[in-house]
Amino acid sequence: MKYYRTVFALMFTLISVLELNAQKDVLKSGPMLGPVTLRDASIWVQCNQQAVVQILYKKKESTDVYKRSEKVQAIYENGFTATLHLTDLTPGTTYQYQLKLNNFTVSRPYPLEFTTQTHWQYRKDAPDFSFIAGSCFYINDTEYDRPGKPYGGEYEIISHMQQSKPDLMVWLGDNTYLREGDYESRSGIYYRNSHTRSLPELQPFLSSTAHYATWDDHDFGPNDSDWTYPLKHHSLAAFKDFWPSESYGAGHTEGITSSFIHNDCQFIMLDGRWYRTVDKENGTILGEQQKYWLKESLLYSTARFKFICVGGQFLSDFAGFENFANYKDERQEIIDFLDEKNIKGVVFLTGDRHHSEITKLKTAKGNVFYDVTSSAITSTTYDHSKEPNSLRVPNTMISERNFAIFKVSGDKKNRKLDVIFKNTQGKVVLEYRFED
Repeated sequence: MKYYRTVFALMFTLISVLELNAQKDVLKSGPMLGPVTLRDASIWVQCNQQAVVQILYKKKESTDVYKRSEKVQAIYENGFTATLHLTDLTPGTTYQYQLKLNNFTVSRPYPLEFTTQTHWQYRKDAPDFSFIAGSCFYINDTEYDRPGKPYGGEYEIISHMQQSKPDLMVWLGDNTYLREGDYESRSGIYYRNSHTRSLPELQPFLSSTAHYATWDDHDFGPNDSDWTYPLKHHSLAAFKDFWPSESYGAGHTEGITSSFIHNDCQFIMLDGRWYRTVDKENGTILGEQQKYWLKESLLYSTARFKFICVGGQFLSDFAGFENFANYKDERQEIIDFLDEKNIKGVVFLTGDRHHSEITKLKTAKGNVFYDVTSSAITSTTYDHSKEPNSLRVPNTMISERNFAIFKVSGDKKNRKLDVIFKNTQGKVVLEYRFED
């Protein structure tokens, strides 16, 4: 009898090990931490096949029993992605969590944890925090890439982004690059998003901080795409499946317009593609409804800093490429609104250009607005130092791969904003403090 019990135990152990290894093969990418508030958090996962996904979580290093999220089916229609919502959390608390696929725990070679936002309102000054902003994330795919030198590279930059330990990451568009064969079908759009997201070097960073995103032409459709792109509804579905957010369609818009609050700062995520017209002289990038929502949001906002995130450069007065200066009437309309209403603390966060720079506009009334362009993370970069942007802050052009770390610090009366740009080796290439 003892012999049979031993054999049974060994067989059970072997089957369990085989099953556990099988579940590791089910996981394609993630987990990725999505939006985190005072009492809620979203966790995203992608599988290689249909699977049941669940998260177990508890306060870090506590003796509490793990709570369980709802079980979510990762299915083909959503690219085998799943977003799980953790609720009834405690503000200002670090949680550890486990990933379960088909009822088996799948371990990761790095910590799985997150910290909820602090409930500071009416109690104390807003906490200091930092975030990264970046764009143009090209991942090579030899079979489908253009011939010649690879367009993407130096993926080691991602480890330096993670080592900066930001509280959140803001992706400013071109977060993936749809190629020929991708933007011609729904399956192609989902393939490209899956390929980019599954990069091994990216996985630890996905789980280490909260991720938020807007898009630009390459994650929307073809190069320089606009409202006429016929598959934009498929791009919209894919974006929602790969980037969790509960505020898409803010202001009764149709695309990926959204907004979120972190401490005393507001991040307004604009959609620069859904409504973009071919006609630049009399046309629009944002569309009337989104523009109306933007203005109303800024009038309502009490945030110390209001970060307006959109793919193309806004303040630069160079009317080239896909800058807002090409749509000069719309650009001026928004600038006039900000100036007339004395909207304070406005910083545009933009990407697209394959270089980084800081643009500053001081109006006749004395209002100051900034545009920080952060590009590119892994795409090829270019030297645009001779580009005629008359509002560029001197000596801020960066023509190598980089990312921007923003730091918000100080008490209520002395709140400061700084930005530090780092290159692929994690070395500082530019530091700048913003003035009111």
